Amino acid sequence: MIPLIYEMSKAGRRGVRLPDCTVPQTKAKIPAALRRATPAALPEVSELGVVRHFTNLSRLNFSVDTNFYPLGSCTMKYNPKVCETVARFDGFARLHPLLPQLRNGGMLTQGALRVLYETERMLAEVTGMAEMTMQPMAGANGELTGAMIVAAYHRRKGNRKKRFLIPDSAHGTNPATAAIAGFSVTTIPSNAKGVMDLAAFKQALGDDVAGVMLTSPNTLGLFERDVQTVCELVHKVDGLAYYDGANMNAFVGRVRPGDLGFDVVHLNLHKTFATPHGGGGPGAGAVGVKEPLRQFLPISRVIKRDDGTYALHYDEPHSIGYIAPFYGNFGVILRAYTYLRLLGAEGLREASATAVLNANYIKACLKDVFDFPYEGHCMHECVCSASRQEAHGVRALDIAKALLDRGFHAPTIYFPLIVHEALMIEPTETEAKETMDEFIAALREIARLAEEQPATLHAAPVTTPVGRLDEVEAARAMVLRV
Repeated sequence: MIPLIYEMSKAGRRGVRLPDCTVPQTKAKIPAALRRATPAALPEVSELGVVRHFTNLSRLNFSVDTNFYPLGSCTMKYNPKVCETVARFDGFARLHPLLPQLRNGGMLTQGALRVLYETERMLAEVTGMAEMTMQPMAGANGELTGAMIVAAYHRRKGNRKKRFLIPDSAHGTNPATAAIAGFSVTTIPSNAKGVMDLAAFKQALGDDVAGVMLTSPNTLGLFERDVQTVCELVHKVDGLAYYDGANMNAFVGRVRPGDLGFDVVHLNLHKTFATPHGGGGPGAGAVGVKEPLRQFLPISRVIKRDDGTYALHYDEPHSIGYIAPFYGNFGVILRAYTYLRLLGAEGLREASATAVLNANYIKACLKDVFDFPYEGHCMHECVCSASRQEAHGVRALDIAKALLDRGFHAPTIYFPLIVHEALMIEPTETEAKETMDEFIAALREIARLAEEQPATLHAAPVTTPVGRLDEVEAARAMVLRV
């Protein structure tokens, strides 16, 4: 058990000694009611004690830097360290967002504005859009931005549109986003092949439809083959086609959503362009639009002047306004910019090809021990079912916990909801074949145990710092230490 750092405290112990203060003391100027009667109860620990304490705590964490993290749909891929280095450059990291743009020392901000401008240009090219904004702070924030742009478009035209069509294989945020933007949602079922049922889509389509939100590949890891037809049909009722780019890492460098007929797209930079993910932030959900929607993008816009300098442009009367503080999560955008420049067009195409190859390799190696509800090749992730193991009393949750004992993070489980006992696996393009072979071997062993010794899996995990929890009790009576 690792003690709390306060429990390690010893009176008089020091980790650092500050130099004598050279600034006049202001104690007399602080009202007595605001002064402490006793010193702050901070822990008194040596530097070595602090280093060991937090190092030992870090070893309890599971991370993509230490182990395979095949979390389907969430795309927990490796973040190249060169991107982290660039994000820490003093010239970027120490900039204040309120520094002037051009005059009175404004040249300090030209590099940052150029990064924003060039990232927008590169992502516009990748997606087939006319313009991008880097302002959204996460994928869901990007989704909302896109839905607000759709609403602004219809409002500007005087359209009385009230519905979004969304497939049942969509990400859970899609219906919530549409609702927050003021629309009702009509759910379109999947067909026997795992893609949106085109006949059901046509039946639901009407003059009151504002648009369709579509993820392709969908959350089953399958390409929506009717996507161009869907876009054409929604355009006929003056609706817009919105592309959820959460799975763009299967397409990048090969298919552009704009060329398929989409009008709006959001990208999760952490999923496709190797920026950090999870933990409550940071995030970035860049949004792109076709030309007719450019006027509705958030302000401020980064522009390039005739003299080659960059500035922020605010005069956009039809803009939806600010949707996040300042100009986006700049440190994350820097990482994506570095990744894009590092790989280039050929590297991005290779990354998407490898992501698809890796997922299909895992599917091929597991199809004799797990049920795959849909035939054919998948894209960047594969979804199987633990229904065969459930017949022996072993559920997807047991399999996920057993993987932790074998040094692997669990895949996404019980999502998408349309697959019974779902296990959603995404290896990404950054994992070596050896790592995937170890993962496959672990899943095959777990499948064997499910048949021969199912009871052994019910207690998993048994090697982790914390074993299997009673989730209800854990939520009601939290223990905030280990």
